[in-house]
Parts: sequence; structure tokens; C-alpha cells
Amino acid sequence: MKPAEEPDESVTAADAAVETIQREMTAFARRARATAGRMHPELSLVSYTLLGHLEERGGCSATDLAAHYALDKSTVSRQVAALERSGLIGRRLDPEDHRVQVLHLTDRGTDILAQVTASRRVAFRERLAGWPEEDLARFASYLLRYNAAATDEPVSDSSTHA
Repeated sequence: MKPAEEPDESVTAADAAVETIQREMTAFARRARATAGRMHPELSLVSYTLLGHLEERGGCSATDLAAHYALDKSTVSRQVAALERSGLIGRRLDPEDHRVQVLHLTDRGTDILAQVTASRRVAFRERLAGWPEEDLARFASYLLRYNAAATDEPVSDSSTHA
């Protein structure tokens, strides 16, 4: 009979917590990708994210999208082409530099983004319905802090935005 293994004392509580965070964030990402198609059949999670960024910025170039999301330009180019074919985004010349094309949401893109955003908001509110307000605020601040550290951006309190 094999002796019972002793716990690995080199693994700290912080190590265990980081492992749990990594596992749960992976599950969250997997679930987000899976549910994106149910929110709107034309809008993948990547498309939703790109449209949201274009709305937030009032438009930007494909190069700016690639840089912001640390994606290869060819990846962004394929996504942009699909969004253009779907009539969700269009291009305009940059008024300050006519060599640059600025991507922007079309009216249809704005409408679909608003629909999906509303559906996502309902889903999140349902999932978090039993949480006390202080837990929601703490969770929001932790997510802001985590994402700011990943991008070297300052932490801003946007927890008032749904």
C-alpha cells in the first residue's frame, strides 16, 4: 500500500488562489465565447468587442484596433472585413490625415451593438442578482485593477457603467 502523499508545503495560499483565479477566468472566457452567439447570431465575442471599442472611441483605424488588443493586423483585417460585409461598420477618411481610414459603426452596427449590450446586461444582472452591493463594488474594483495591470493603464472607477 502506498503511503498517503503529504501536502506540498511549497504551495502557498496565494499560489492556490492564483490557480483558482486562472481556472475560473478560463471558464468565464469559455462561457463568454459560447454565449456570444446566442446573444446575436452575427456577432461573435470578438466582433462585439471591436464594435464596442469603435463606439467608445467614436471610430479608429484598424491599426489602432490591432495595437489596442495586441492582435496581429491580419487578424483584425479579417474581422473588419467581416463586419463591413455585414454592414455593421464603414470607413471614412481621417480628416487630419487622408491616408488613414477611420472605421466607424453604421446605424445597423449601432443598433445591433445596443441590442447585444442590453441582452448581456440582463444576463449579468441575473447572474449577480443575489450579490450584496458591496460585493458587486468590490468585484468591479478587482476587475478594473486586474485589467489595468494587464495594460499598464491607470485604474479608473467606471463601475457606474453597466
